[in-house]
Amino acid sequence: MIGAAPEVIEVAADLSGLDASLEGTPDRAAVFLIWPHQGAPYLARTSLLRRRLQRLLRERAQPSRWLNLRPVVCRIEYWLAGSRLESHLLFYELAKRHFPETYLKLLKLRLPPYLKVILSNPFPRTQITTRLGGARAFYYGPFRSRAAAEQFESQVLELFQVRRCQEDLAPSPSHPGCIYGEMNMCLRPCQQAVSREEYRSEVGRLIEFLSTRGRSLLETIASARDRLSEEMNFEEAARQHKRLEKIQQVLRLRDDLVEDAGRLCGVAVAASAASSAVELWFFCQGSWQAPRRVSFEVVEGKTISLDQRLREAVASLCPRKPSLVEKQEQLALLARWYYSSWRDGEWIPLEGLDRIPYRKLVRAVSRVAV
Repeated sequence: MIGAAPEVIEVAADLSGLDASLEGTPDRAAVFLIWPHQGAPYLARTSLLRRRLQRLLRERAQPSRWLNLRPVVCRIEYWLAGSRLESHLLFYELAKRHFPETYLKLLKLRLPPYLKVILSNPFPRTQITTRLGGARAFYYGPFRSRAAAEQFESQVLELFQVRRCQEDLAPSPSHPGCIYGEMNMCLRPCQQAVSREEYRSEVGRLIEFLSTRGRSLLETIASARDRLSEEMNFEEAARQHKRLEKIQQVLRLRDDLVEDAGRLCGVAVAASAASSAVELWFFCQGSWQAPRRVSFEVVEGKTISLDQRLREAVASLCPRKPSLVEKQEQLALLARWYYSSWRDGEWIPLEGLDRIPYRKLVRAVSRVAV
């Protein structure tokens, strides 16, 4: 993900010229490494590089409680960041590279919650989790908070007769069942009221509903309502209309980022550290891709349309497939940026890299570039 080489400041053993070199550094957002003569480097991100380096490396006449790395520094590396998104992704890559055992602690990365449909269970059920596992399952998210995920789970299960119990079932006609079965809100596989195939069919309807963002039910019910209205069966049409409103209310509990986690795709349009340019950060196949810079500079006296520049940037993408651990962490980075109060740039959800809304992307780039 780190494409550009860092700017490097070599420090002499006698520290001569260090202060002058620090004066020449830009006072802009950056991620930096301060390398000692021995041992691991000091890694940090900052919104004002020059001021932060001078604070860490200034000469002090008297001992101070503030961290001072001047006596041990031998080299400084830094990467300018055009946006907070870029700063966090750079910090993640460098922390993982230089501190493979403790990088998650350095990042203070909170894993977001997902609605999980456990397909490996003979009688699938749902649960809220923050971990992506290797067993067969459907993950829906990431949600803003666990409370939001639990509220959505509770509401969406009212639309389907999928069990809410957490036990591993041993179906038997003598099973005592539960209140949801008595209220006809569960197919009661525990009491063998339905076969395993019939129950899995209902689970399939739930997954289809989530995968299609509710369209699988909305279109069916809207069509039934309209047909009943034409037949002048207004009482039944009103009932279908209320059901439609309930589904729409459930769908409004989702944030824009909530999607089938396996198919989540989009692009973040953010400012660039380079002048007259923006960065396109594509997220697909569960991973952030290397940024694509879109420049507005005139090439050889000729202007190139923004639409053409964007198509060329997309064409140069070679998405990589991450490991399960990387996917979990990079989804967490996406959720951290998207749900934060400091989010910068714009996020455009995509159906896929072959179905990019270029007009919407052009407008987003124009807004960010202003």
